[in-house]
Amino acid sequence: MASDLNSRDITQTYKVAGDMFATLSNEIGKVVVGQKETVEQIIIAILCNGHALVESNPGLGKTLTISTISKSMDLNFSRIQCTPDLMPADITGTNIIEESDGHKQFKFEPGPIFANIVLADEINRASPKTQSALLEAMQEKQITIGNDTYLLEQPFFILATQNPIEMEGTFPLPEAQLDRFLLKILLEYPKYEEEIEIVDRYTRSVMPSVGKVLNKNTLIDLQKLTRDMPVADDIRNRAIKIVMSTRVKNEFIEYGASPRASIGLILAAKARALLQGRNFVSNEDIDAMAYPILRHRMILTFESERKGVTTDQVIRNILEKIK
Repeated sequence: MASDLNSRDITQTYKVAGDMFATLSNEIGKVVVGQKETVEQIIIAILCNGHALVESNPGLGKTLTISTISKSMDLNFSRIQCTPDLMPADITGTNIIEESDGHKQFKFEPGPIFANIVLADEINRASPKTQSALLEAMQEKQITIGNDTYLLEQPFFILATQNPIEMEGTFPLPEAQLDRFLLKILLEYPKYEEEIEIVDRYTRSVMPSVGKVLNKNTLIDLQKLTRDMPVADDIRNRAIKIVMSTRVKNEFIEYGASPRASIGLILAAKARALLQGRNFVSNEDIDAMAYPILRHRMILTFESERKGVTTDQVIRNILEKIK
């Protein structure tokens, strides 16, 4: 697959990549019913070498979706169930004492963070101390235990989930950690026809399965291809203006997005274009990715909460003003 990317001229490379993702989407669709936008945005985060935060009600297939994506990309997958008593060492790993030939020595036992794709389920149920254990892995792609630093295998991706309706016993993520997530994805309930298909598939004796479409080396090539995609100056400038508009305080916005959002918006728009087999970024890509890029990086005022104004509504108003 990697040879398909490297052996063609640049005008055909993006089309080949788009065909790969079409095949990947069809394969994932054998297991995951609907949720095409969610799957697309998770893949976009992986292409950008970033991380994603998924917010949804329970039972909507978050674990199934991310494990299916990891299988179709031939990546190692691990799952961390976050609870208030979860300790940092339960995530990163720890040094254990091992006896050999009458001598005792420390041996590092890796934790579940040492995987290509890590699902941190209900991350806001972990204590702030444990949440912070993920920061180094998310930003530096490494883990430090005592005086030793361990590099994480590439590609590395964290998908964290949080539940919007269960507020009791949760620890809200600090803004600094929220900003480390490239995207915040909202997972909706399935449509009527989709739920019929879900019931039909998962009440049979034979469970659906997924085949391998990509491998690690191809995915790393695609990540590089994403960053190499050109962006027109006017599209880049519009993306920056959109992000800077969130920093203008008004009756709805208390705090806006950092420059990390500008970087993320351009990267995510590039990845979306690549998914569709294009070698250019359009305004449509910017508009589509503005929501998952900005919705967790803005703090709304009390007035907006009182009036029931959502972050997505504020983003929509900004996009309408900046054409």
